[in-house]
Amino acid sequence: MHVPDGFINAPVSVATGALAAAAVAVSLRGARRELAGTGQGGGAGAERTAPLAGLVAAFIFAVQMLNFPVAAGTSGHLLGGALAAILVGPYTGVLCVSVVLLMQGVLFADGGLTALGVNITDMAIVTTVVAYGLFRVLVKVLPRSRRSITVASFVSALVSVPAAAVAFTALYALGGTADVPLGKVFTAMVGVHVLIGIGEAAITALTVGAVIAVRPDLVHGARGLTAPLELRTSPLTAADAAPAAATPVPAPAATAPRRSVRRVWLAGLAAALVCAGGISYYASASPDGLEKVAHDQGIDAKARDHAAKDSPLADYSVKDITDPRLSGGLAGVIGVGATLAVGTGVFVVLRRRRNAADARPAAAGAPAERA
Repeated sequence: MHVPDGFINAPVSVATGALAAAAVAVSLRGARRELAGTGQGGGAGAERTAPLAGLVAAFIFAVQMLNFPVAAGTSGHLLGGALAAILVGPYTGVLCVSVVLLMQGVLFADGGLTALGVNITDMAIVTTVVAYGLFRVLVKVLPRSRRSITVASFVSALVSVPAAAVAFTALYALGGTADVPLGKVFTAMVGVHVLIGIGEAAITALTVGAVIAVRPDLVHGARGLTAPLELRTSPLTAADAAPAAATPVPAPAATAPRRSVRRVWLAGLAAALVCAGGISYYASASPDGLEKVAHDQGIDAKARDHAAKDSPLADYSVKDITDPRLSGGLAGVIGVGATLAVGTGVFVVLRRRRNAADARPAAAGAPAERA
């Protein structure tokens, strides 16, 4: 659903750019709380998700290369808003998808540069807000179990894709550059993206279910699912109990042992590299939902060439490498690496700034040591 340059006029593109910038700014503040493990639902589990945030962005980039057929002559691909929000939180999720869209637009000429605000609004903000809002509602009403998290992930991801199609239709109604009846755009966009939503839901549910199966503490949407650790003490004799009653000693706080995320991180990176570097060669070559609708309905009448069309990685292939399998696979691996580096850098800086901000008031309020 990457919107090219020329589909939406300049005023609406500028307005969505401002909206996207504001949303990213709000998400930067919210993500600092999510990555530092503070705020509602925070704690050690939240802090351990920080190393995975950049990986989530890289994984979404990789899986977006896997277009799957949904109808005759039409394909779809993951949008990723629901997946990111459930795994690492809604604010961090907006940033993850925004990083992916930025890398795709700048390096691979996928999604217009003047339409970057439109794409972030549609694919990062709308999908994340709709999916995570519905996910939280479903988690509250469904039985408290891992299966419920997976079911809620499936439904919320399914709904988020046609919601993004509706959002695009609204933006087209405000600033579409081609004279196409709005009813036709709405019907075509929602119809094909309901089918794409089924694929999105399956990918999201499978990924969330796989992570929950091995490390539920790393899934933001599953916080509180695992029962807290309880300390059991052996019974005391009456003679031993009397002194204890006279001098009560507070029980030590139960803390869950810290577990490394290295294995999960390496497994996720390997999956992303396999998807982008190998499986992407077998992805459907049919136009995706927006491309198909734009061609059939004439929305692309005033589309413009991408400013980065001469990029050495344009169209997800490496320039001057003639073998399509090698060219596409190498471009995918480069994309995964670049997205991982940029995403991880952003999230590490955010976490450190939050931790530093929390440390300053604590240091200022600490009592002076006695000589």
